[in-house]
Amino acid sequence: MSNRPRDPSTTVTVQAVDRAVDVLEFLAGRRRAGVTEIAAALDVHKSTAFRLVNALAARGLVEQREQRGKYCLGFELIRLGGAKRFQPDMITLANPVCERLAEEVGETVNIAVSEDGMAVNIAQARGLAAVITQNWMGRRTPLHATASGKVLLAFTPARERSDLFAAELEEYTSSTVTDVAVLEAELAEIVGQGYGLASEELELGLNAAAAPVRAADGTVVFAVSASGPSYRLTAERLPDVAKSVIDAATEISWLLGWLPE
Repeated sequence: MSNRPRDPSTTVTVQAVDRAVDVLEFLAGRRRAGVTEIAAALDVHKSTAFRLVNALAARGLVEQREQRGKYCLGFELIRLGGAKRFQPDMITLANPVCERLAEEVGETVNIAVSEDGMAVNIAQARGLAAVITQNWMGRRTPLHATASGKVLLAFTPARERSDLFAAELEEYTSSTVTDVAVLEAELAEIVGQGYGLASEELELGLNAAAAPVRAADGTVVFAVSASGPSYRLTAERLPDVAKSVIDAATEISWLLGWLPE
């Protein structure tokens, strides 16, 4: 081991990186926050927090949207996470629609893409009733056990689906569909009706409805879902919520240039 004295600048650099990561973790939990809030959370001077946020913003890791002065996680994080089919402009257009949907149904709304055999949540909006629910941003969830995942699967080419179904489907609850033939029948139904449902298939007590969002060429690029606890988002309520989700997904598709035949 070298006995050379440590360069003080190295310690300062590491500390700055640590604090930058702290900013990202704080924003991941809070969704939006101002510099004053960030400074208080990190226990640093406001000017330090401002420099950290500016440095992260310059690289696209955080950004300001709609509310001036409030920062949130940036789209560059999604690119670094490997969501290959995701385009930032799409989510920029979709966010206001998702916010309205979350307000309308009172539940958590997510946008998910299919990536490496999983559904990856890349955007989130929360309704008033969903303030105590968990944060789904960045989470990778199984395609066959979630409403978003089943919608994405339903519009995946049959050959690709066969590859995904080559391995045994994992059972997460007693309601998880693990029989490929049964799942294929459900996926065909999703294509026909334009939405998918999941009732306690990933987690006990969690229900969801999802619908596909199409790009200008008609390709399904991601799924929009509304999810919540089963005592509130009941099986009886799910079809009505699904209608609202379909409306939101259709509006986003129009914004992306898709025109139904």
